[in-house]
Amino acid sequence: MNYLVLKDDTQLEEAIRVLDTNGTGFLPVVDENRKLLGIITDGDLRRGILNRNLELKSIINKTPVTAPEGTSHVAIKKQLREIHRRHMPVVSPDGTLVEIVTLDEFEHVSKENWVVIMAGGKGTRLGELTRDVPKPMLPVGGKPILQGIIEHFKHQGFGRFVLCVNYKSEIIKEYFGDGRSLGVEIRYTEESKQLGTAGALSLIDFDMESSFFVVNGDVLTAINFDDFLNFHETNNADATMCIKKFRFDVPYACVEFNDELDLLKLREKPAFDYFVNTGMYILHPKVLKEIPHDSYFDMPQLFETAIAQNYRTKVFTMEEYWLDLGKPEDYAKGNSDLKVGK
Repeated sequence: MNYLVLKDDTQLEEAIRVLDTNGTGFLPVVDENRKLLGIITDGDLRRGILNRNLELKSIINKTPVTAPEGTSHVAIKKQLREIHRRHMPVVSPDGTLVEIVTLDEFEHVSKENWVVIMAGGKGTRLGELTRDVPKPMLPVGGKPILQGIIEHFKHQGFGRFVLCVNYKSEIIKEYFGDGRSLGVEIRYTEESKQLGTAGALSLIDFDMESSFFVVNGDVLTAINFDDFLNFHETNNADATMCIKKFRFDVPYACVEFNDELDLLKLREKPAFDYFVNTGMYILHPKVLKEIPHDSYFDMPQLFETAIAQNYRTKVFTMEEYWLDLGKPEDYAKGNSDLKVGK
């Protein structure tokens, strides 16, 4: 694995180049005597971009978890699985970088939570783009949207997937198979008709013991799924909806008046905050019994039912990048955003 030697004139571009060359999402940073100064991960870089802070030294994680020289690889890998990480620097007593111990892709996947991805939609709003391929197989950043979602989960330690398919399902099944090529496990449910964003869950034919994710197959996001799951579990929730805040700037002065048409107030170009459903959810398995079998049922209907039945329903507000790729202009924006590193 390549490492970055940090000098006074080292630029962020050099760090990104070496990080990309490694191809592991992990970059050790050392001084000219090979003393470990910290690490940079893909996540550190994304957070720097989101926080508009691209100063190299501020992006470096200066307190990474390390192992002392002489620690067995078995012990290090056990710790990596416990903390859901893939790489650990090994350092000598004087802080010199000795080696990097890495979990292989299969070892890293250890979390028991299933991820259900809704990949059966026709994508009619995308017109000709989805005439020959299902929407989740459209390429973004050189790979299918669906592959990007799976890999994003996998990099955070989730490796068990159910793909709910319908439209041109054979293309998805042929591409992903049982998931071994990506180092994950993939099962399928196949709708004989459109069942909505929740109805397909009624076709899952095995028991899930832990809370599971449900994600639309046309979402591009940099969300930390661990944070989402921790929120759900900490709040002892039965159903959690992920939401994101947006702001709308009104380009005109807004007029307020009463029933007698008396002018009360003028608000010059006000801004309004609103929250949207991101198409990402976490459900406790017991909620599945509220879904009618093999019938059309949308996720908003499920949450309305859960509220009526006094399930514990919560919302989790995400801060990271998110984009629904439902329309041609959104699809074009997604590809453009990836090119500029969003």
